[in-house]
Amino acid sequence: MRLILLALFMVVLAGCNAANNEQKFNATDITGVDFGNTLNLTDHTGKPRSLTDFKGKVVALFFGYTHCPDVCPTTLTDMKQAMKLLGGQANELQVLFVTLDPERDTQALLAEYVPAFDASFIGLYGTKEQTASVLKDFKIFAAKVENKGRSGYTIDHSAGVYVFDKAGKIRLYVDYGTKPDAIASDVKQLL
Repeated sequence: MRLILLALFMVVLAGCNAANNEQKFNATDITGVDFGNTLNLTDHTGKPRSLTDFKGKVVALFFGYTHCPDVCPTTLTDMKQAMKLLGGQANELQVLFVTLDPERDTQALLAEYVPAFDASFIGLYGTKEQTASVLKDFKIFAAKVENKGRSGYTIDHSAGVYVFDKAGKIRLYVDYGTKPDAIASDVKQLL
């Protein structure tokens, strides 16, 4: 009887130890979702890009537009701060900014805007059709809102960041407003 109780106790302890080894993220763990698989766009230097180009790095993927008054510049600033917190590991994170506004966000504009936050950040764009396909695959909401301002319109859009591990698998969804230290902590777990 003692041997049976000892064996059960060992099984319970092993289960507790396994639970302690699980990763605990600040962001929402979306490991295993069946979307966000395809990304074939052009970068701000004119080079065709896909997610496979970045295997071996953690990738943070954000959808926005250069005329965005608040969410987009704030998110890119937060990503820059997270990179600083990564220190020597910052080169293992690739930040990608996909424009939701292919009408206005030309290659030249993206080349000026995106690297202004950090020289390593890459802006991506496509045709209206390519952009629509990527938005559908990543389940991104984006709607043009006409206004009387000088830009003529804004775009209401999803505001989170998808994070992929070094193997190219989608792992996390970082909500808008997540602090840079929380982002950096999650990225470190994926490095």
